[in-house]
Amino acid sequence: MRVTSYKELEVWKKGIEIVDLVYALTKRFPTDERYGLAAHMQRTALSIPSNIAEGFARQYTKEYQQFCYIALGSCAELETQGVVAMRRHYMSSQEFAQLEEWINHESRMLMNLIKRLKG
Repeated sequence: MRVTSYKELEVWKKGIEIVDLVYALTKRFPTDERYGLAAHMQRTALSIPSNIAEGFARQYTKEYQQFCYIALGSCAELETQGVVAMRRHYMSSQEFAQLEEWINHESRMLMNLIKRLKG
């Protein structure tokens, strides 16, 4: 069965779940971080499924791969931002562990997608 929309991809769906989690976590950050770390984490999380969607819509497989690599980079960036948030006590170690687990799962799915696209 051929995938006809990025919305059918489990990797995209997991990315959306990460966005939901990040928005829920950052909602509780201090107000002075609203336009700092919280906003940056939200943008970074949004870039994961957004790049998957944009890559899917591209005409060439190499472009799709490149957007998947960008999404993978956003996973690493978001994990780093999560470390900072935890160290600043904006989230608990348990909350960070959940975020980290979801990011690692997403990263593995992205690597598998990239490998499939390489043929």
